[in-house]
Amino acid sequence: MDNASERVFGERRYMLPAVVASNEEAVREHFWRKLARNLAAVPFADQAVAAYYCALDPATPLRAKGILLAALAYFIMPFDLVPDFIAGLGFTDDLTVMVTAIGLVRQYITPAHQAAAKETIERLRAGGPVPE
Repeated sequence: MDNASERVFGERRYMLPAVVASNEEAVREHFWRKLARNLAAVPFADQAVAAYYCALDPATPLRAKGILLAALAYFIMPFDLVPDFIAGLGFTDDLTVMVTAIGLVRQYITPAHQAAAKETIERLRAGGPVPE
């Protein structure tokens, strides 16, 4: 690898924590509101919430956090490849991104994350308060 390539790839590597932090901030601010507003239309809500809990778990490695937070940030974006308001298709791109991300880091999504996700989804579907 030449020096120019080393500089570019090295700089990108050092930017990763900043990108992860930016995605985490956006996800913390918008995730629950977007999920609650679209809960009936989101077929992967339980996986998204488990990914959320895993991404915010201090025990989750940075690489896994980065992948999950990128997928969650895509979910909360107001503009998607396939707009969310298109009936039957709106969340297919979000689903694809989420399933891919979870497939890459599945070993870090623990039974505790999954149980907390199930409990949260059940509470939301029963009309309970939206987590903050």
